[in-house]
Amino acid sequence: MLNRDGEMRETQRALSEIIEHLQGSSKKLRSKQVNGFIDALLGAKRVFVVGVGRSGLIVRAFAMRLMHLGIDVHVIGETITPALRDDDLLVALSGSGETSFAVSSAKIAKGIGTKIVVVTSYPRSTLAKLADHIVKLPGRTEIASIKSYLDRQIVGEYESLAPMGTLFEVTALVFLDSVIASIMIKLGRKEEELQARHANI
Repeated sequence: MLNRDGEMRETQRALSEIIEHLQGSSKKLRSKQVNGFIDALLGAKRVFVVGVGRSGLIVRAFAMRLMHLGIDVHVIGETITPALRDDDLLVALSGSGETSFAVSSAKIAKGIGTKIVVVTSYPRSTLAKLADHIVKLPGRTEIASIKSYLDRQIVGEYESLAPMGTLFEVTALVFLDSVIASIMIKLGRKEEELQARHANI
């Protein structure tokens, strides 16, 4: 059991781990992948997004920002989502690239002839193999090799304080917000224009 000081230290350590991961991820981004993603977004008649769980929350936040930019965007799985067409773009977000709903959505899109962009940590995954374009974002790929907590502390090997898909999801959120910023600049949009499209009810 941690005392209050211990809780604070662990919280700070977790925050530092996430920030360091974000900084490292920024350096690993490939300009061809990022530029291709932005071109695909701007070249599509409509944009559809898909993700499951926390990735689903992140693509919804991305969809909201695209809507603020004036882009026609829809979330797969919502009751008011229209039919997908071959001149649309599907953006699929999955750290593992194996999430069944995202994979099945991409398979349907592929059959229609819709262009697919996949944002994932695993470019050789099932989902990535369906993509026309891939953006690789680093996620958590390593698990502590020493199982005992005390033994890890002695040798200085620490298990991640960002469990499961946290590092991928946080990176995806920041990356997609950065893409929005780039599109704002490219289209010459002002914050006032985005604000005018923000929900008021």
